[in-house]
Amino acid sequence: MTGNLILKRPGHVRFQYQPAAKLLIVGDGQRLNMVDYETRRVESWPIGNSPLTILLNPNQDLSRVATVTRNDGQVLLLRARDPKKPEFGTTTIAFAKVGSAPGGLLLQGWTVIDAQSNRTTVKLANQRFNVPVAASAFRYTDPRRAKGPRG
Repeated sequence: MTGNLILKRPGHVRFQYQPAAKLLIVGDGQRLNMVDYETRRVESWPIGNSPLTILLNPNQDLSRVATVTRNDGQVLLLRARDPKKPEFGTTTIAFAKVGSAPGGLLLQGWTVIDAQSNRTTVKLANQRFNVPVAASAFRYTDPRRAKGPRG
């Protein structure tokens, strides 16, 4: 699938997939919400208790859960696995070393291998950073209600 990702730390994310997907993932700073417009369901977890905690949780102690698996002049790879939450599987995060990126690291994407050995890979392209993002980007229309945005 393709789509757009907006990421604003701490804890804000929006995965807007292609329109046919009818699925939206929104992190509002407190909770990660998976909104399925086809089945009219919303699942929600605290940011710190979701598989995306490694990317979104500002209180995440990476030294406790992550190790560097590659660090050369071009790429930094981190492999993270929280021993207290094995159901989240293993996440490998890839950064390109780019001097103009924040901290010199440009997030390229990540791969998650879940507890059932299913692999999900997210590849990013056309990244922009330090762009103002409206708070409304982290709201969604609840399919269980006919009324307006939530978040």
